[in-house]
Amino acid sequence: MSPNPIHLPSSLILVGAGKMGGSMLEGWLKVGMRPEGVTVIDPRPSEDMIRFCQTQGIALNPANPAVSDVLVLAIKPQMLDEAASSVNACIGPQTLIISILAGKTVGDLRSRLPAAGAIVRAMPNLPASIGRGATGAAANEQVSEEQRLMADALLASNGIVEWLSSQDLIDAVTAVSGSGPAYVFHLVECLAEAGAAAGLPPDLAQRLARATVTGAGELLFQSDLPPATLRQNVTSPGGTTAAALEVLMRDPNGMKALMREAVAAAKRRAEELAG
Repeated sequence: MSPNPIHLPSSLILVGAGKMGGSMLEGWLKVGMRPEGVTVIDPRPSEDMIRFCQTQGIALNPANPAVSDVLVLAIKPQMLDEAASSVNACIGPQTLIISILAGKTVGDLRSRLPAAGAIVRAMPNLPASIGRGATGAAANEQVSEEQRLMADALLASNGIVEWLSSQDLIDAVTAVSGSGPAYVFHLVECLAEAGAAAGLPPDLAQRLARATVTGAGELLFQSDLPPATLRQNVTSPGGTTAAALEVLMRDPNGMKALMREAVAAAKRRAEELAG
């Protein structure tokens, strides 16, 4: 489902305008959200966000923000209690809440925001800042079809959206795509360090590792082939790639086992943030 301006809300409040909130805001404006319909609430906005709101004509920290069609929570999970009292006054019977707070369940949100009804929990990731994000989203039973379409239009402005059957899957999404970009960045670090250990000048190893991972990612993005097929296509039997993959795919201590352990650790931490 692609972003459709017909389903964009007429009014929206963004609570938290850090890197992710700011990236989402830019995406909304690109797909047709009217700046005059947007209000940003952030007690410590960056200088860049202050200038952006001034340039775009977006209200920043008004004294008494009006109830809106959509309220997006993009603060840190630990800040929910602090923000709850002021945020609750912005929620009306028809307000859709979209929360990207890791670990905070629908029950957690309702306990802090008693006025909340329709809630979509979503987990975007850092590539949303360049329009290539991956977001998992789950709606509670109070979300109407029109509200779901609004949520989809807003979330899809920064990349793909995958709708989940239950919010119980959000923590797993957080562990895979939410935290996943950091895993990829660390892969580049490790590959560059390995290249330096093999004799390459460190700066050259860094450039090669970076270009290799970004190039492979773009190839994956443009191809319809499964990742396993792409891997097999560049692996000649008995060749150099096969020799390396024998190490990475070693059972039981290869990359697969390590990644399962890493994702499980991230999922546990997301669960610990609940409450």
